[in-house]
Amino acid sequence: MRRLQASSLLVVALVVLAGCAAPFADGPLPADAGAGDAGDEQADANGADGFDFADPASDRLGWESGYWYNESIDVNQSDGLSDAELDAFVGRSMARVEYIRGLEFESEVPVEVIARSEYRNGSAEVATPAESDFSAWNNQVWEALFIAGEDTNVQQALSDTQGSSVVGFYAPSDDEIKVITETPDSPVLRNSTLVHELVHAAQDQQFDLTRERYRGETQDGDLAIDGLVEGDANYVESEYAQRCASGEWECVSTPSQRGGSDGPPPNLGILLTVFQPYSDGPVYVSWLKEDGGWEAVNDAFDSPPVSTEQVIHATDEEPVPIEFRDRARNGWELYPDQGVDGSDTVGEASIFAMFWSQARSGAETINPRGLFETDSPYDTYNYAADPSAGWANDRVFPYHKGSGADAEYGYVWVTEWDTEQDAREFLEAYRAILRAQGGSQQATDVWVVSEGPYADAFRVTRQGTRVVVVNAPTAEDLEDVRPRG
Repeated sequence: MRRLQASSLLVVALVVLAGCAAPFADGPLPADAGAGDAGDEQADANGADGFDFADPASDRLGWESGYWYNESIDVNQSDGLSDAELDAFVGRSMARVEYIRGLEFESEVPVEVIARSEYRNGSAEVATPAESDFSAWNNQVWEALFIAGEDTNVQQALSDTQGSSVVGFYAPSDDEIKVITETPDSPVLRNSTLVHELVHAAQDQQFDLTRERYRGETQDGDLAIDGLVEGDANYVESEYAQRCASGEWECVSTPSQRGGSDGPPPNLGILLTVFQPYSDGPVYVSWLKEDGGWEAVNDAFDSPPVSTEQVIHATDEEPVPIEFRDRARNGWELYPDQGVDGSDTVGEASIFAMFWSQARSGAETINPRGLFETDSPYDTYNYAADPSAGWANDRVFPYHKGSGADAEYGYVWVTEWDTEQDAREFLEAYRAILRAQGGSQQATDVWVVSEGPYADAFRVTRQGTRVVVVNAPTAEDLEDVRPRG
């Protein structure tokens, strides 16, 4: 799983999940106390009479490409942006990102405008083939989460969401921002899109986002790293929005426009999962900043978070190791070249999304309205719930028997919890999903779902703080995928 871009996810998730208007320009977003994060000298000059807008003798924070952060620019997007207007818009926005974030741009950031049809076609060309080992393996990871059933190709679902909704992104490999629009000859650019992606450009210039440490080995690891990278960008975006909304800064207005394009509706469980870094990430960054200023945030880029638990709960708690020995028989095999020794770790955020999406379908797992009960001004959604909290680690091991159209699939999902009570809460909520899916209990720990996209057999056991789920096409196959004992 790779990240969808922030600008689109922020709009799509808020509209689809909460049913509210797209954020940013329409109203204020909370900010912490104290403008002038880039330095006292600039803070004193902000809005002061007699500010000297002449170019400084040398580069400095709050000035970029000939523009000061508090300088007026002549930009009107009602008929789209001209090249000169785009240059001014980008230049001043770079200066403002520097002023808020305290990071210096080392070079200008190009902005390329791309037609949505061109972007969608390009995305389709690089999509992972449905018949690949990765797709088969990854499909089972999401099936284990009861988010994407056997009738769903996860890569296609991700591609559909991205192709229809992305409005802009920063490409580290090209060192430029790409703006996706239906009207490439007269582009319109949201403040939120530009500011957010400029933060990524600053991150890339200072920390090099192409480094391996910004690529997680697992789904949870990837989301955790995004919690820092995207959280940093969303935090700055919120600070920028506050200054626009309060009138402290004069900001470029954005005319009404249709967001994205027509396409299939997103899978809400997938969308909620991949949106978690953009929601909880700013809270995590705020926690770091409150403790040690922007220097603490910069230090985190040397050692990013390793789990979504760390981002959700703003903690340094490390996952506990999970050892696993493959004991499958009668033709059942792992995917040794996928993930980490054939396994993936879905983590607390994905487990929460599982319980939330199933609750919307009637499972008695969690209160789905709890998603909107946040306690931080930077938080969009609340990803904490009793059945997913207390996560200590997990590993999903997808299995297959045969290949091609005749292949059969199963998995072993090992979860570890902080306490036995945490393990019991997860177990009970998981059983609630099986009941909601029409599962019938065949034995003390064996369930069979006979119909629907999750029609399979399940063996669910708990021993102390560990809960293990074994999945196979039939109850008899369970013993081949993972023999007891």
